[in-house]
Amino acid sequence: MMIANLLRRAARVCPLNRSLLVLAGSAFLAVTPPVMADADSAFSLNGFGTFGLARTTTDNVEFVRDISQPRGISKEWSPLIDSVLGLQAAWRVSPQFEAVVQATSRYRYDKTFTPDISWAFIKYNPTPNLSLRAGRLGTEFFMMADSRWVGYSFLTVRPPGDYFWYLPFYSIHGADAAITVPLGESVLRAKAFYGHSNGKIPLADEQWDISGSPMVGGYLEYQYGPWQVRGSYANIHFKRDLPIAQVLKKQFGLTLNPLDAAFLATHDTRTHYYSLGLVYDRGPWQAQLMLNHIEQGSSALQSSDGGYALVGYRVGEVTPYLGYSWVLSKSRGNAPSAVAAYVMQDSRSDQQTTFAGMRWDVVRNVAVKAQWDGIRGDASSLFPYRQDNRAGWDGEMDVFSLTLDFVF
Repeated sequence: MMIANLLRRAARVCPLNRSLLVLAGSAFLAVTPPVMADADSAFSLNGFGTFGLARTTTDNVEFVRDISQPRGISKEWSPLIDSVLGLQAAWRVSPQFEAVVQATSRYRYDKTFTPDISWAFIKYNPTPNLSLRAGRLGTEFFMMADSRWVGYSFLTVRPPGDYFWYLPFYSIHGADAAITVPLGESVLRAKAFYGHSNGKIPLADEQWDISGSPMVGGYLEYQYGPWQVRGSYANIHFKRDLPIAQVLKKQFGLTLNPLDAAFLATHDTRTHYYSLGLVYDRGPWQAQLMLNHIEQGSSALQSSDGGYALVGYRVGEVTPYLGYSWVLSKSRGNAPSAVAAYVMQDSRSDQQTTFAGMRWDVVRNVAVKAQWDGIRGDASSLFPYRQDNRAGWDGEMDVFSLTLDFVF
């Protein structure tokens, strides 16, 4: 409770102080024995966290973890984008029923670290192979998407942005059903979900309210030994327009005419997400290949193709890794005016990233990582960066990151 109160106070101070306060709270919890019952108890309390520092080599744009963050980092070292603290409580009411609540504090759309309830659901297992959940659920549009903020679960410092940037959706209010079917030495899994989105996406100093927008999707996954492959599909039906008119009025004194407003509308449009993931994990070797296609229903947002390939080799407690990611977007049509073209440019992506790093598992449940990202793209590639200086941006920058990840 004391940590939560401190984090709430952090919402009233500057972003850097908020980040440092999250780090302090994480450090306190990391060195304090977790409060949990024994293995046979019905109640457990676990958590995760990340100390993160990162900087880039440019001041022409601000680098963000994904588009849920309103500001990013530039040439100065900052804990802003990667620092997080999470707590999860689970209560097993009976062998079939379980209640789970998860709260996280991270840099969010309103420029605060205000704690947020990311999960709050009831789980019912009528049979060992069938799982039903209802409440506030994490999203699983892409493989590994539901654990994007648990840094310890990733080999890299953060999930590769060229692949994950377009997913600012972290939870839904709804239900899902998952079934597991053993097939000899292999396992087949399937899940389907439906619900309404929860949250907001920052746009300049405004927010795009996506709450209440219906989401539906699912995946089919096959696992055989060290191999795991998953195909996923999801879509969201947006209920509100982007606050483009407000941003143009406030920043440039421009009024969006009816023709441009209709062309850039997101209300009553649908975005489709397709993905394919392949993971190999055996002995010292880890490898991942992820591909996605995102089809936007609004001309204000460009459709895109992206992916990444990653390989790591563990030597003792140290795992060096090397990866490559890419993203390329395409507009839906020709803009009716220069104003509309300017807006459409904000969702343009055309870049490739080479990344390399090292993970050191210092002690049990604690890992230190260092990573370099070399981003090389076209000068027109502005998405999802913040505070862009279009005249000075050439599409290239390097990102240096250090993190301490832990779970308890």
